[in-house]
Amino acid sequence: MRTSQPLQGIPMEFYCQTQDGIYESSIAMGHRGEVTDELIFFVNGLRIVEPNPDPHVTLLQYLRNRLRLTGSKLGCGEGGCGACTVMVSRYNSRTDTISHYSVNACLAPICSLHGLAVTTVEGIGSTKTRLHPVQERLAKAHGSQCGFCTPGIVMSMYTLLRNSPQPTQEQIEDNFDGNLCRCTGYRAILQGFESFTKGVCGMGEACCRNRNGSSLNGAHVRISKQYNDNPSSDGVSNGAANGVNTMPYDPSQEPIFPPELKTRHSAFQTSLCYKNDKVTWFRPVSLEEVYELKAKFPSAKMVVGNTEVGIEIKFKKMDYPVLIAATHITELMQTRVTDTGLVFGASVTLSTLQAVLEKAVAERPESQTRVFASILEMLRWFAGHQIRNVASIGGNVMTASPISDLNPLFVAAGAELTVGSKANGIRVVKMDKHFFTGYRKTAIASEEVLVSVHLPYTSQNEYFSGFKQAHRKDDDISIVNAGMKVEFLKGTDVVREITLAYGGMAPTIVLATKTMEALVGRSWNDELVDEACRTLESDLPLDPGSPGGMVEYRRTLTTSFFFKFYLSVTKRLIDKGHDVNNKIVSEIVSGCGDITRAVSKGVQVFEDVPDGQSPGDAVGRPLVHVSAQQQTTGEAVYVDDLPKHEDELYLSMVISTKPHARLVTVDSSEALDLPGVVDYIDHRDIPGTKRWGAVVPYEEEIFAANEVICQGQIIGAVVADTQERARVGADKVKIVYEELQPIITIKEAEAAKSFFDKVTSLSRGDLEVGFSQSDHFLEGEIEIGSQEHFYLETQAAAAIPSREEGVMELYTNSQFPSQIQHTVAETLGVRANKVISRVKRIGGGFGGKQSRTISVALPVAVAANKLRRPVRCMLDRDEDMVITGTRHAFIGRYKVGFTSTGRIMAYDVKLFSNSGSTIDLSPEVMTKAVSGVDNAYFIPHINVVGRMCKTNIPSATAFRGFGAPQGMFVTESVIDKMADFLNIPGEVIRSKNLYKEGELTHYNQPVIDAHLPRLWSECVSQSGFTQRRKEVDKFNSESRWKKRGLCVIPTKFGLSYEAPSKFLNQACALVTLYLDGSVLVSHCGVEMGQGLHTKMIQVTSRALGVPASDVFINDTATDKIPYTSPTAASSGSDLNGGAVQNACEILRGRLEPYIKAKPKGNWSDWVSSAYMDRVPLSASGSFFTKGLDYDEKLNKGTFFNYFSCGVACSEVEIDCLTGDHQVLQTDIVMDVGRSLNPSIDIGQIEGAFMQGYGLFCLEQQKISPAGLVLTRGPGTYKIPGFKNIPVTLNVTLLKDSVNKRAVYSSKGIGEPPLFLASSVFFAIKDAIKSARKDAGESREFRLDSPATPEKIRMACRDQFSKQVRRTWCEGENKMYMINSGYQR
Repeated sequence: MRTSQPLQGIPMEFYCQTQDGIYESSIAMGHRGEVTDELIFFVNGLRIVEPNPDPHVTLLQYLRNRLRLTGSKLGCGEGGCGACTVMVSRYNSRTDTISHYSVNACLAPICSLHGLAVTTVEGIGSTKTRLHPVQERLAKAHGSQCGFCTPGIVMSMYTLLRNSPQPTQEQIEDNFDGNLCRCTGYRAILQGFESFTKGVCGMGEACCRNRNGSSLNGAHVRISKQYNDNPSSDGVSNGAANGVNTMPYDPSQEPIFPPELKTRHSAFQTSLCYKNDKVTWFRPVSLEEVYELKAKFPSAKMVVGNTEVGIEIKFKKMDYPVLIAATHITELMQTRVTDTGLVFGASVTLSTLQAVLEKAVAERPESQTRVFASILEMLRWFAGHQIRNVASIGGNVMTASPISDLNPLFVAAGAELTVGSKANGIRVVKMDKHFFTGYRKTAIASEEVLVSVHLPYTSQNEYFSGFKQAHRKDDDISIVNAGMKVEFLKGTDVVREITLAYGGMAPTIVLATKTMEALVGRSWNDELVDEACRTLESDLPLDPGSPGGMVEYRRTLTTSFFFKFYLSVTKRLIDKGHDVNNKIVSEIVSGCGDITRAVSKGVQVFEDVPDGQSPGDAVGRPLVHVSAQQQTTGEAVYVDDLPKHEDELYLSMVISTKPHARLVTVDSSEALDLPGVVDYIDHRDIPGTKRWGAVVPYEEEIFAANEVICQGQIIGAVVADTQERARVGADKVKIVYEELQPIITIKEAEAAKSFFDKVTSLSRGDLEVGFSQSDHFLEGEIEIGSQEHFYLETQAAAAIPSREEGVMELYTNSQFPSQIQHTVAETLGVRANKVISRVKRIGGGFGGKQSRTISVALPVAVAANKLRRPVRCMLDRDEDMVITGTRHAFIGRYKVGFTSTGRIMAYDVKLFSNSGSTIDLSPEVMTKAVSGVDNAYFIPHINVVGRMCKTNIPSATAFRGFGAPQGMFVTESVIDKMADFLNIPGEVIRSKNLYKEGELTHYNQPVIDAHLPRLWSECVSQSGFTQRRKEVDKFNSESRWKKRGLCVIPTKFGLSYEAPSKFLNQACALVTLYLDGSVLVSHCGVEMGQGLHTKMIQVTSRALGVPASDVFINDTATDKIPYTSPTAASSGSDLNGGAVQNACEILRGRLEPYIKAKPKGNWSDWVSSAYMDRVPLSASGSFFTKGLDYDEKLNKGTFFNYFSCGVACSEVEIDCLTGDHQVLQTDIVMDVGRSLNPSIDIGQIEGAFMQGYGLFCLEQQKISPAGLVLTRGPGTYKIPGFKNIPVTLNVTLLKDSVNKRAVYSSKGIGEPPLFLASSVFFAIKDAIKSARKDAGESREFRLDSPATPEKIRMACRDQFSKQVRRTWCEGENKMYMINSGYQR
């Protein structure tokens, strides 16, 4: 590799300077076969020359492994999370302009970058120089928590500013459709970037910027929606969140585009060829060259953005020996305006398609552009902007996916394709019913090249619409989509021609030909809808067990889409004077179009620090996350960012592909013959204990020896000199299985009596008495599905063996460093003092890295021990999602007795969890579910029993909230059912049964300082619930096909590790003072985005009386801390804060004589004086939670240290025809005691809420009936995105709350708010009830979690869903995909 100067981050020893002044790097990739063309491009302004690039290497791999620019992260490898986002810039000689666009570096082939300039997060700002305004404002807005997604978010925003220096708020929100964050809840990110917009704050005089951060009634108010106060100002707003001063953004100060790429532009427009041993990459520059190549290599894949081929190669293990880059061919890049429509070259990107269509829609008559407008609407939901920037219109056509978003529209529009070949020249192909000839096959011959796509204008009498339904609106693949066009006889409403094209209903895009024929000549009225629905049912059959599942839902969508089309066209006919009855007018208003979303806004309210608090006392102040700047600049180091060690090796897991089987043979010989493969590691290489256990000792095999009990179980590992070679080697290990019958679901486990032994139960009162005092009884069952953690940083570990003393040092992203230490020691057969476990930071954990990181760390340690070389491993996303397990799925069965006024008297509930193949942390999860089943309600007579089901799925594990959300959800579902039965509003029953101060829980602990009635009252008042209830009811009475719902939900969450794990309620800390006055703190806790280190710095600041800027925390390591309790159970601040406070008080006591002797001295003087007197300047502190004396046998004592409570009110709107929903507003009032850091606590509340929203309303793990995990990445598993947050999100921290049971009266906050998101679930259910009432259906119905679009739509029950015959019955396993908790 050659550069014009040494590249930042690459050590000088890798370079030598040539005579021409160019720095040449020795890290260039070696030759692979014959010499090919050079690759020349720029990275952060520096010229890179790669003499022989590998076509298989992506830009992300090159940046991280070759250039050691590790700011860009690998989050998924499929372009679905945005963590790898970078900016690419190119020069257009025809227009003499430079374009900037964001791309997913994980998909961009390095070979595609010849003549282009790449900008990474390191290239725009640094803590060593200065931060870019994007980086600074995001940091100061508290928009970075774990930080793993942050560089990608920064680069998406940076690219937007390079194209639009003063974007609108809508542009900003749209811009992040390709980025995901699992921590923040998104609000803080948007708030930080809103300061780049130009406008006027919607709060008027109440704008926080008019108050300059002053108090309002003793509370601090932060307004999320921020604009420049002066609408006539030409400068952008300088204020970040909360009015914090930030650096102005000056677009003229951005780095210049490399002049060489302009002055020598023609030199970069030549034909290129790159190759390795397996792949040849051609980049032709003329259509004739393409014809020649396709004639020679007819099976060659044409590549523009690599968004499909890259995924096929990586995940589907497809082999494409010849790739043709179609990015520099004039005919394929052109757009043309003709008399009949617009013509787009096949390589035109979807972003360019979007821009050209927008221009056409703006300039041409509406009647001509109806197809264009529908395509534009579809493009809003097509992937993320990073994908649209590089994916091409031709690639979309030729991929021929049956769920393509655009192809149904092209078919319905009558698009015409121009194709050509060397042998046959040019021909025109129409996209009609003959075009798609089979699954991913078209009528275009293999040697032909798609040249262009013609999209026709519409006429006055033609109407067109496109439809799409997905699990998540933004960046998600379709479940069903459609393109529909109708043409009327001139001057009439009689159908002359109609085209109905559907995707997701067959192996190809299909036309509903029978329906189309039946509707021709019919008048456009209600009778036509009836006829269409009847014929569509037979036109688009879908057998039970069809790939993709959701058969009834998909069939219902076909008619629902047509009805929406009917309403849309009718509305336009009305505008032309068409006569309709009043009923249809009202239906049009509610049935047309999607739910619209306004821009996000909100308010955060928290207490100011008390008057008189020392300015240097950091406790209670909204300090920015201590690592925020490093995270926004990409400097923050995660496990896989660690510099490579000499002779380091990479490990890739060999995992089971069967859920239950005996291992007949495992043959690694083919893998060991591959270049670069060093060894194969399995159970025979373990020198010590071959098993481990999170709770039950030695229950899990490190490597399966004879039998596998779930898919994803680790059998062995291949170790090689590179990551790619290790992965290829792992794929080459041949395993022969003898399959055994698996148990997958809870109901299957019940039938087989497959349970783990421990039964968890709690009981109080007398059920018989309680039921005798009840007026009514209800029984039922409810289910809640599992949830994938989807931390952005997958599980990772690096092991470094010492050359002496047998010491092993491990770097992991574990929440429990000491467990890593002790388990590795046992596995290697050494004492624990020979193993050092280190954690710098974690890119998100949520419980998923409490125990399951061990399954990655142990193989890495075994390999490093055997080979005596450093070894590292970071799981790919698809590996992580099949190896590491999820939240437990639950079934709850109940009987409840209650009075006619809604008072709960007796409650008998049985909980069943799907614990998976091993017990792991399931007992603790079940204990939390059983103890939390009461939620916030006093129930005098209650009995709860929990059973853990043993199944053959990856072991379920810890997840934020443990089992409490599942237990609470069962009870809230029961209350909802009671409300329907009694015809009493749910909020009345909930408020009636709330715990009052001092009442006993079912484990006989008094509820003290919970403030539940007050929280309820404040939330109801602040949300305006009473008035909004009336408004919702009014809206629903006037709207048939869109409905709104409203719900208030409380939560009570017990804090501390409960029995039998109460010994974990302890922590220790080491605090050291240095002579310059600086302070180094080490403690047991792990920083995973929750701001723990920041809070510990604030605790140190108060306890020692020093500024927070003087305190530093490096990492968590077992050579400094003797035993770390896991950072979990929302106890990190309580336990570690107590230990840090204790150590600081010891040191402060030692310094007190010097402070008294020299009261006007400074901190460093006092420390120096103490040192001269040989006073120890380092102290160990410890803390344990007192009073946890619960006796399980007696069911008596203190079960939890205290309770953290909150209340949320949410309002939603649903589309009854599709199942889509939008959260319109959420108001949260949360008790955090006296907050150590209100901004961090608010961030935790919002992040937990959005994760809970995913649990209850969006995320759905899917497992086949055979036990195979089907959701293994962001393409198939959807977490909430930016536009899933409530349009209005208000968070208030309860004022004047004191908690004497934790450090400085604070309360733990990581887990308690999560369940408040169930307010969205029950608001959705409230909206569905209105739809069912309109349809003459019972308000009472069962809705299991999550409330996916499928469940919402099918629960609404109308004429369209009723006509679809049920294709399954209870007990039949005919669904193609099932949730791990249950089956239908």
